[in-house]
This record gives sequence, structure tokens and C-alpha cells, in this order.
Amino acid sequence: MPFHTHTLPNGLTLVGEESPAARSVALGFFTRTGARDERPEEAGVSHFLEHMVFKGTERRSALEVNLDFDRVGADYNAYTSEENTVFHAAVLPEYLPQVIDVLADILRPSLREEDFAPEKKVILTEIAKYEDQPGHVLYERCRALHFGPHKLGNSVLGTAASITALTRDQMAAYFDRRYVPSNIAVVVTGRFDWDRVVGLVSDRCGGWPAGDAPRDGVGETRGACEFAVVPTSKWQQEYQMSMLAAPPTESRLRYAADLLATVIGDDPGGRLYWELIDPGLAEGADMGYQECEGAGVYYVNVVGEPATAQRCLDTVRAVLAQVQAESITAEELEQARSKVLSRLVRSAERPKGRLSAVAYAWIYQKQLRGLDDELAAFRAVTLADVRTLLDRYPLTGATTVALGPLEKLDRT
Repeated sequence: MPFHTHTLPNGLTLVGEESPAARSVALGFFTRTGARDERPEEAGVSHFLEHMVFKGTERRSALEVNLDFDRVGADYNAYTSEENTVFHAAVLPEYLPQVIDVLADILRPSLREEDFAPEKKVILTEIAKYEDQPGHVLYERCRALHFGPHKLGNSVLGTAASITALTRDQMAAYFDRRYVPSNIAVVVTGRFDWDRVVGLVSDRCGGWPAGDAPRDGVGETRGACEFAVVPTSKWQQEYQMSMLAAPPTESRLRYAADLLATVIGDDPGGRLYWELIDPGLAEGADMGYQECEGAGVYYVNVVGEPATAQRCLDTVRAVLAQVQAESITAEELEQARSKVLSRLVRSAERPKGRLSAVAYAWIYQKQLRGLDDELAAFRAVTLADVRTLLDRYPLTGATTVALGPLEKLDRT
């Protein structure tokens, strides 16, 4: 499919993947900023700012922002991660000018003090809600322990204390520091007229002041390799998470890592499924892979009854140790490849499904990668590549946290 790129004089980059056969178009403003870019006193500001962006601009109130999206039937939303804050919408092609106008407008928010205080209460309520979810609590604890002082250990939500102390002026300073054009990519996929997109974005964003937003603390880490049991009577089941170092997003080994995680932890069908869920030792067990700038991470999740928690922990270790020693089979590799390729193709059938893939290939690799490029990369992974991956990022020395009624688990 045809790719397009254009950079405005202020540094804002536009990237497009055109699909004339598509019946819709998706567009997003991808800002390369998230929890890892926050200072300690700003913890949670990226996510809080994501909320505030929808609270109005010089041209629109919060109600008008939502109404203008709704009038054109846009499927719109935003999200914040450790690395990015993204504002996106999918719409019929004839309404793309209106969507560009609204998204560009809200990316220059008013950040009014009268909106800041009420929204702070919303954020604090959200934090309290997530603190009642064991999976989230476990993820936060394990990630903080695994990454330690590395910036990827920062919490996306922040804490009740950090949000309570945060001021509107701190948020405005963070916005000025991170939301500069050179740190934002406007990505469009589906059916569109490229010259018109460039013209519309130039008109609405060309006047944004230029600047630089370097990212500090980019680099690999092997992780803390620590073990912690967190007793609590709040939940009746025992929740376990292990994290291990994995390839960063700029590594070619990320394709092998995705396939390896699928072999071990796909639910259903992965090794952990057959060793833990099928025999009834655990209610849930999976393994995933997250690729980040400079560092990646595998994460293994297991949940079940306290009575079987030690067996589950020992089984996870045994499965990882066996893979480390013997690798995986050719049959497992092909099965995982089929699953991943199917997932990619099904997601790419809609412009909205291609939006993030196009964006992150450009943001992290500065490459224009189509679906066929991604499929070819996964098809090219060999058992030798998996062995190289295991040698470079061994499945040993995991950081593990257990959360639940148990006061003790045996690490060895």
C-alpha cells in the first residue's frame, strides 16, 4: 500500500498508509511521552493530562469537543502508556477534515484551573478503583520491583499522593516540555487524499512553536531478579507475576520474542496452559511480551487457589528452564507463527487496526512498514533465531511477586 511522509517546518511529522479499497479512515496524534518521561514530583501527569485535553480549548468547551466528534459519527478515544500518549479517531472519509480540526484543537488545551480541580477527583477515583483490582496492583508492584530506578518502572497512574500534590502549573510546564511538534507524529491510515491531509494539518498545526523533547534513561536492564510475597486478606486467590528482560523494540529479535511468548504462554494452547490450566492447577496462566524503547520485558501471569500456588510457581520455573535448555520445537514455532500472522491480518483489515502499527514502526524504527513487511519478518524467524534470543535474553533470574492470602512461598 502507498506510504506518504511529510514534515512541517516546526518539526511535526505526518505519516500515511493509503488503502483506496478501505471504507473508513483513522487518524491519530501520537505523542512520544508517557510515565517514563515524568519527574518524580510529576508522577501520573501524562495520564492526568490526557484527561485534561478533552476539557476544552480556546475554541471549544468540553461539551463541544464531544459533540463535534459525535456529529460525524467518529469512533474516538485516547490512551496513555509508559511511553506514549495517543489521541485517535476513526471516521468515514468525508468527515476527516472535521476530525483533524477537533484533534488538532484539543492538542492545544486550555488547562483551566476550574477544570483541573474537578478532574483531579476523577483521577483519584480511578486510582482507587484500580487499587481494588488485584491484577493491576500486582502489575504495578512487579514492574516497579523489576525495573527499579529505570524509568520504565514509573507508574502510568501515579499515586494518590502524587496526584493530590500535582498543580495545574506543573502540568502546564510538562505540556510545554513534552508536547512539542518534533515529539508528535500525525498518522493516518485507510482511505484519504494525502495532499488534503497535509494541507489540513499544516493549517491547524503549522503555527505550533518548535522545540526539542529528548528522552532520558533509555537503555537496557536485566531487571532486579528479586522475589517478594505480599500477604493480603483483600483477595482470596493467589496472584503471581514474573518479569524477565526481553529485546527492545528496536531489536530484530522482537519477532522471535513475540513468537516465543506465544509458544510458552498463549491461552489456550501454550505450554503454561497445558501444564497449569488443563490439569486444574491454575485458573489462568499466560505469558506476554512488551517491547519498549531501549528495553523489553516478558511477563508471566498465574492466578489460582492458594493451595496450589507453590506448585504453580515451581511449574512456571520448570517450563522456563526447559525452554531455556532445549528451546522450542519446529512444530511449536509454526503453530505460534500461524497464530501471530492471523492476529496481524485480522487486525489490519480495518484502518483503525493499522494505525498503531504504522505509527510505532515510524516512531521507533523510522521505517515505513506495511503489513507484508511485518508478515515477512515473522515468517523469517527460525529456530536458530530463537536460540540466539534465549542466549541473549535467558529465561532465568525472573523478578517475581506473589499477592494474596499466603504469607510465604518458596523461591527455590
